[in-house]
Amino acid sequence: MKKNLLFTLILLPVLIFCSSFYSSSDGWERVDTILQQIQPPQFPDREFYLTDFGAVGDGKSDCSAAFRLAIDSCHSVGGGRVVVPDGSFLTGPVHLKSNVNLHIEENATILFSRDIEKYLPLVFTRFEGVELMNYSPFVYAFEQENIAITGTGLLDGQADTTVWWPWKGRPEHGWKPGMPDESRDRKALFEMAKNKVPVKERRFGPGHYLRVNFIQLYRCKNILIDGITIKRSPMWEIHPVLCENVTVQNVRLLSHGPNNDGCNPESCRLVLIRNCYFDTGDDCIAIKSGRNHDGRRVAVASEDIVIQNCSMRDGHGGVVIGSEISGDCRNVFAEDCVMDSPNLERALRIKTNSLRGGVVENIYMRNIDVGEVGDAVIRINFHYERGDAGNFTPRVRNVYINNLSSRKSRYAFYLDGYERSPVSNIRIKDCTFEGVENKNVLNHVEKLTFRNVMINGREIRR
Repeated sequence: MKKNLLFTLILLPVLIFCSSFYSSSDGWERVDTILQQIQPPQFPDREFYLTDFGAVGDGKSDCSAAFRLAIDSCHSVGGGRVVVPDGSFLTGPVHLKSNVNLHIEENATILFSRDIEKYLPLVFTRFEGVELMNYSPFVYAFEQENIAITGTGLLDGQADTTVWWPWKGRPEHGWKPGMPDESRDRKALFEMAKNKVPVKERRFGPGHYLRVNFIQLYRCKNILIDGITIKRSPMWEIHPVLCENVTVQNVRLLSHGPNNDGCNPESCRLVLIRNCYFDTGDDCIAIKSGRNHDGRRVAVASEDIVIQNCSMRDGHGGVVIGSEISGDCRNVFAEDCVMDSPNLERALRIKTNSLRGGVVENIYMRNIDVGEVGDAVIRINFHYERGDAGNFTPRVRNVYINNLSSRKSRYAFYLDGYERSPVSNIRIKDCTFEGVENKNVLNHVEKLTFRNVMINGREIRR
């Protein structure tokens, strides 16, 4: 009887703890189920060459009408491939329709016009997590199904310090005193959302200065983006919003402008990002779900997202969640990625505050090779931008990191929660951090567990 009592009081809690620690790996079993549900769209075996619709690939002739006619023709007969052949094709926005695969051949370039008036009329879009009517993104689709952008060609947005980027309002991006910038419009948009102004009445465009995304697919299903290269974007590069069944693979994102995030799935479900290369001016991958009032109004989480075999070079973070995360995020799996650059700041970053709110949970990383990052390898920050200035307390819980190695960083971990809402249940296993300059920062963290974790050659325990 005494032995049984001893087992109950001492050994059983130890066994429960060990079991719960290793159960974190069970989440990876969900990946196969997610991947089985992500199926790239299929297209009829029909081809529509852009040059057959009047396009001239000299980099000077306006091919906007040819893109529109080719896409309309392809769509009207049930779909197929619109082929962009060798050459440089100048155009305004390209609007995709259901069952159309825009295929850019190896020596083809789509040049997007530097004439901002080309991006009219206004479309239903989203700027930093808030819905509005604004200039069209460069490649756009609204409420379409079975769409793709494929091929190994180039999409060049031609944004630089003379067009689009100066609207950020920073001298390093071409802005000079007296020039317009986005600050007033950005503030006005966020106030409209706070005051519940209908989206159709949030009209920007001419006379306003809110930049557009490069590729934005809005309320779409069954999406494939495969093989392309993107450079010189106004801001976010690949931005599916409220989409389901999304595959982004074999893509190269080479753009160092302001807010030039690589791939930002927002309020999306069933997303696969694999075999991609990121060299960006902001976050490489940033998962989002709406900002503040608008995020809570739409109230759609980002969930069931798989990231595999990606390379991250420059950027603010490799895999990032937030800061527009008011609609929640859950079930994110990142594996077999390489992240390495003195200009890459973090490997995993979760950023939020009490204006955003939201719940971030069930985040998994494994087999991650981090060479050098400029800040913390793992950073969870509840004080992003305005900090604790709102009434919507964020929650971050259930973060599992296995088999990560890094060779140089300022911090291994920088975890900064709230006293009333600690960062909770962070489990680190079989990880090595070398070349770490500073001690970990752990503010308001509970259930932080290390197992076989080395920092600068010393095992750490908690």
